Amino acid sequence: MSDIPGTASLYEASTHRGALPSAIAPIWPDAQVMGRALTVQSPPADNLWLHHAIYRAEPGDVLVVQVSNHHEAGYWGEIMAVAAQVRGLAGLVIDGGVRDRDAIAALGFPVFARNLCIRGTAKSPIARGSIGAPVTIGAVTIETGDLIVGDADGVIALRPDEAEATLERARLRDAREQDIMARLRAGETTLA
Repeated sequence: MSDIPGTASLYEASTHRGALPSAIAPIWPDAQVMGRALTVQSPPADNLWLHHAIYRAEPGDVLVVQVSNHHEAGYWGEIMAVAAQVRGLAGLVIDGGVRDRDAIAALGFPVFARNLCIRGTAKSPIARGSIGAPVTIGAVTIETGDLIVGDADGVIALRPDEAEATLERARLRDAREQDIMARLRAGETTLA
């Protein structure tokens, strides 16, 4: 992802749209993700829909999961990360809890979550959820197909029809900032 601007630059270039809540953060240092969203609505404390999503996803997809505001459960762990990695998924963004942080970090599988939680979940065949329908995390509605980018600063969702233009504006912004920092190193101030 070295040629992809950071999420802060993407947020500025997107005219301040698409930033997920700051509570959703990488569970291990240096985690980065970029890919097409496959959205999942999970019932509280149940992760069966996440298991199904792993096998519906295409290689390179990022699962984007909303868990009905029930954050005190570990919806994702090492076994699911291995299954997702084998299938070629790019990562996970979840507005809920995960567990097995160190094992997931050792795998190098990017996970961005609201929290860590050791409590397990059910896998009820009658619990209602969905795959592919829009989900809302914070004030952002994410649709399957949106471009998801995550790094140490956070996660942003970009509409597919706006992604390329936003990426280009962010690259130009980064170039301007590099020029500003070069001038600062040469003696200019931030007060100019």
